[in-house]
Amino acid sequence: MWVITVYSKKNIRMFEFDNEKEAKEKYKSIKECKILSNVIYYNDVM
Repeated sequence: MWVITVYSKKNIRMFEFDNEKEAKEKYKSIKECKILSNVIYYNDVM
């Protein structure tokens, strides 16, 4: 799962994506301060 966290002066917003391509496309279009994270669940790895 990929998560974009967007920080603005008044809000923090989070967007979840199932694949990297979708997340990176959205990431490029966001103008505010942002972080792209790849979330890996321990149970999914095993």
